[in-house]
Amino acid sequence: MKPNLWIRMDTWVRHLLPFTVTFLLLLLSVIPLHLPNYASIAPILPLMGVYYWAIYRPDLFPAWMAFLIGLVYDFLSGTPIGINALVLLLVQGVSAGQRKFFAGKSFLVAWWAFGLLAAGAIALSWMLSLMLTSRLMDAKAATFEYLLMMGIFPVLNAGLARMQMVFLKDV
Repeated sequence: MKPNLWIRMDTWVRHLLPFTVTFLLLLLSVIPLHLPNYASIAPILPLMGVYYWAIYRPDLFPAWMAFLIGLVYDFLSGTPIGINALVLLLVQGVSAGQRKFFAGKSFLVAWWAFGLLAAGAIALSWMLSLMLTSRLMDAKAATFEYLLMMGIFPVLNAGLARMQMVFLKDV
């Protein structure tokens, strides 16, 4: 028996949840807060979303979604086009590739792995920006951005896990 329209729409909306949440994280990252030098230390919130969904629901967050989120992030943040798209695509690929490693592991292992991946992502972004713009960016700002991301990750991870349990348990 074919499911009715409402059931199909519900399933479709639930399948879009990882993309929608990560896109909202992107928008939160680029909101101007009118704080001095905030743009240089703003945490890359979509990186956390891509990491989480690539590990726990890669079926609902394929690589093309990470690339699209990164491309939009490039346009909205003013970084050279392609940098964040490449970085988020690599994060998605590495995270999804290590999915079996994370199965049954504690949150501390996921946090540690995110720390390694985020450090690599920020370093890669920093180097690509340097190559494309020929301007040296402040290493202190990148370090603070990393520390800010590490501090936000546990809260955001808990929220994403709760969202997954509530909305995606049947999908």
